[in-house]
Amino acid sequence: MTRHLITSALPYINGIKHLGNMVGSMLPADVYARYLRQRGHEALYICATDEHGTPAELAAKDAGLPVAEFCAQQHDAQKAIYDGFGLRFDYFGRSSSEQNREITQHFARKLHENGFIEERAIRQVFSVADDRFLPDRYIVGTCPYCGYDKARGDQCENCTRVLDPTDLIEPRSAISGSSELEVRETKHLFLLQSKLDGEVEAWIDECSGDWPHLASSIARKWLTEGLHDRSITRDLDWGVPVPEDTWPELAAEGKVFYVWFDAPIEYIGATKEWADLEPATRDWKSWWYEASDVQYTQFMAKDNVPFHTVMFPASQIGTREPWKRVDHVKAFNWLNYYGGKFSTSQQRGVFTDAALELLPADYWRYFLLAHAPESDDTSFTWELFASSVNKDLADTLGNFVNRVLSFSRKRFGDDVPEGKPAGPAEQKLGEEIARLLAEYESQLEALQFRKATQALRALWSAGNSYLEEKAPWLEIKADPEAAALTLRTAMNLIHLYAVVSEPFIPSSARAMREAFDLAGDDATWVSAEEARALSAVPAGTAFTVPPVLFAKITDDDLEAWRERFGAQ
Repeated sequence: MTRHLITSALPYINGIKHLGNMVGSMLPADVYARYLRQRGHEALYICATDEHGTPAELAAKDAGLPVAEFCAQQHDAQKAIYDGFGLRFDYFGRSSSEQNREITQHFARKLHENGFIEERAIRQVFSVADDRFLPDRYIVGTCPYCGYDKARGDQCENCTRVLDPTDLIEPRSAISGSSELEVRETKHLFLLQSKLDGEVEAWIDECSGDWPHLASSIARKWLTEGLHDRSITRDLDWGVPVPEDTWPELAAEGKVFYVWFDAPIEYIGATKEWADLEPATRDWKSWWYEASDVQYTQFMAKDNVPFHTVMFPASQIGTREPWKRVDHVKAFNWLNYYGGKFSTSQQRGVFTDAALELLPADYWRYFLLAHAPESDDTSFTWELFASSVNKDLADTLGNFVNRVLSFSRKRFGDDVPEGKPAGPAEQKLGEEIARLLAEYESQLEALQFRKATQALRALWSAGNSYLEEKAPWLEIKADPEAAALTLRTAMNLIHLYAVVSEPFIPSSARAMREAFDLAGDDATWVSAEEARALSAVPAGTAFTVPPVLFAKITDDDLEAWRERFGAQ
């Protein structure tokens, strides 16, 4: 049976992430992993904080902390937020781990043995004002391709082109802003991607047929332009050190591997971290090495695609070892904030810690997935958020649950009423629910999250349509047994919603499920036959009315939030 390995792009250690980071990688990965587990698949969801690179060093310095201590604190802070969002990683590791160090150095040695790493003397930018070599990320200037004036020396975030610092027009230090830069000679290691170009292209030709257009087009753009040899070491104090046994001179100089060389390897490293917690029962290699029974799916935003579809696979191929390579790349465009970018420095946009202060996680999970930037960039606005929450969550789902359970308790007591046997209306409803459930499953299998959300909303709406058609508040007057049937059927819908909504709104799904005192309720999914029957909750089952699942967002809320978060 196929096992499923799932990874999402590693969140960088420096700072709390915004909603765009959440919807562009970790949240959809969590939904997919939850869905697979519910369907009985063995699924392993691995993520970690990406902790190396200059920004971590500088942030630690600003915080007055040793970089290792700073990263440990930030890892815990980020993990707490992801727990708050209900992200159920199997393991959330750290790229600074000993396991990642060991495997990264192993990769480097193997690439060197096979002739794909070369030591070269290069001329590198040195900042006189800062008295240090500047890693590429801390040189900024104008992109020569698109003219963006805040491009970094490793990549232009505007056009996503990968750059070298010397490509930039009017470069300056991102630390001091000084343009007093010199070019001095130093030695670094280069990954000879040019020698792997053909093999990477052949691999992409073989496996990218069902990738989203966004992912495959970015990968092929790189291939069309030709793969260039890339420096994979930096002059930093914090990172995976170059192994002394292979490059003693560079090790003595304190060279460390480029963060984009070791970060993808941390997917493997974090899996080993997970396995090392229970070595008697967990085997990390079975997921990554000669893992022919594993289906590997990656989730990431579009700016991460080049590294995951070209650079990391090139490293894997170059080891000449049977490392598991990605089967499906789910790439996302950007979620913007009122048409512009989220910005920490400008206090613009909603960040994940603030989001959880305002409302429970399920509000955010549902909205973000309902408006996931899959086919193009999308924009967060408070007006759209309030409309989605109020119409879909509060009215369509929450109100259905509350009025069914409240009305039944008022008229029939604290147990599910029996009433008449199911009739034509219930048979019609069952067929509709089975059809919509199949659509929902199909969209989740295809990793189409907006469409899956639409199918889930349609399932909720079907319950409301049934309730309006049967009108138990009128039936009760002429035929109480008919009203009891309607309410019993509606309660079974609530239980079905609890089961199948769990990937999207896990806390609310649990509240719906716990409303019923149902002995032995271990259902993980609902089959088509069960959807048609709608009989999982039999008459006589005790139930309670849960608190309001979703509170409506008011105009006063909107005004306050627009002011606080800089809506334009």
